[in-house]
Amino acid sequence: METPTQHEDRRRHFGLVVDDRSSVRARVEAAGRRLLPGLFLDFLDPWGNRVEVVAYGDIQFTKAPHVLHAMGFALDKTEKARRELADKGMVP
Repeated sequence: METPTQHEDRRRHFGLVVDDRSSVRARVEAAGRRLLPGLFLDFLDPWGNRVEVVAYGDIQFTKAPHVLHAMGFALDKTEKARRELADKGMVP
């Protein structure tokens, strides 16, 4: 969200799910944005909004195989994400 004054979100964020976090990291750095310390690939956009970038393989939701195919993606989950999904009874 563009704001009239600069701010820095520390707790609020929005997340983007991507297939390749390394390319996002390179683009963030090339754009001169600062990566935030921590376990995640977080950065602040020019207005101070916190953006968290997560790899599809690591998250606890899935797309149906026919949807992934229609989107042109061949993505898989990490073993950790599969266990977390199974623990919740959400294995496809």
